[in-house]
Amino acid sequence: MPEAPSLPFLQAWLIAESLRGCGDTALMQGFCERLLAQGVPVFRVFVGSDVLHPTLAARTLRWRRGSTLVDTDVVRGDGTDTAEAWRTSPFFAMIEQGSSELRVTLDDPARIERFPVLPDLKQEGGTDYLALMVPFGGMLRFGQVEEIYASFATDRAGGFRDQDIATLRDVIPALALALHAQRLGIASRTLLDTYLGCDAAERVLAGNIVRGQAEAIHAVIWSSDLSDFTRVADEIPPGAMLAMLNAYAEIVVDAITTQGGDVLKFIGDGILAIFRDEDPHGACGRALDAARAMLAKVDALKVRRRADGLPVTNVTLALHVGEVLYGNFGSATRLDFTVLGPAVNETARIAALSRSLDQRVIVSQAFAIEAGPRRRELVSLGRYALRGVARPQELYTFDVEAVAVA
Repeated sequence: MPEAPSLPFLQAWLIAESLRGCGDTALMQGFCERLLAQGVPVFRVFVGSDVLHPTLAARTLRWRRGSTLVDTDVVRGDGTDTAEAWRTSPFFAMIEQGSSELRVTLDDPARIERFPVLPDLKQEGGTDYLALMVPFGGMLRFGQVEEIYASFATDRAGGFRDQDIATLRDVIPALALALHAQRLGIASRTLLDTYLGCDAAERVLAGNIVRGQAEAIHAVIWSSDLSDFTRVADEIPPGAMLAMLNAYAEIVVDAITTQGGDVLKFIGDGILAIFRDEDPHGACGRALDAARAMLAKVDALKVRRRADGLPVTNVTLALHVGEVLYGNFGSATRLDFTVLGPAVNETARIAALSRSLDQRVIVSQAFAIEAGPRRRELVSLGRYALRGVARPQELYTFDVEAVAVA
């Protein structure tokens, strides 16, 4: 008979790997291999939990002896199959019973038929099954993430030994805490990316969190808005208004990020973004490509929404280029990571002319000059005085014929 597993070894390894930030898949793979090497005869291990993520509901890890670990992200609203699998799982039964442990010997037909996963394990040679739940309290609970569930199956004749069960019970808190630490790191980065944008999030995570800490950068400034959104929003229910806003925002954000732009903030129904490049012509070119993609997708969206009897609107866009301050602004306890400066204000003034000029896209003179070869895609709208700007400047929009040829 193999020696009893070394709990201090397993726990110390989990702590060390967790502190190293190895990620949940590497942690799970290494743990299962060491658990097996220490004499616990597992052939299948499963771990799952809810996650705090805008599009994902849960994340699971499945390890099988001799196979590659499989990680699965469960998408929110992923259909009835996922929901049904959860409702018929041993973990759901544990919640219903208020239990943190469930053991089923796989030679009991009446019990294994209750949970669809167990007959499959028995067919693979499984003899025993143990499910455990570790709850999180206080500051470790966030969103719907309140616990981690784990299950262990063995194909050893006679099932798990008492010492195997004792080992799994004792080591699962360390495993749960180590996995939770990895997912807290992932959740923090995801939330910062979601609410700040990828570049701003990286800067914040790198320590750029001091009020007034800002960098002067040269950037293309994108300011887009929805036409007549207030009027349309007043005419439809709140749910329909939010659905419309999200549908248009998804198109605009996708167009910006696909071309390497950074979305900085949503201002009501407006979006502020920047494009940067060592080559100024490159930043302008990517902004123009994003604008053209956005217009095409907005037109397609309008066709679909009209066919469904839904209200439609347009997106208007102003593009400018100049020096801005990029960093932290606000109070000591509430900061915003964004851009400030005269160039940002000028962009807002240009955007305000979209209705009077009846143009979906308006480009500044500075942008047109810096666009280099892409200047040929633009046509002049004439010279205009901008509120708060000393000198009138020439404004541009897409040259329809040039765009058709491009």
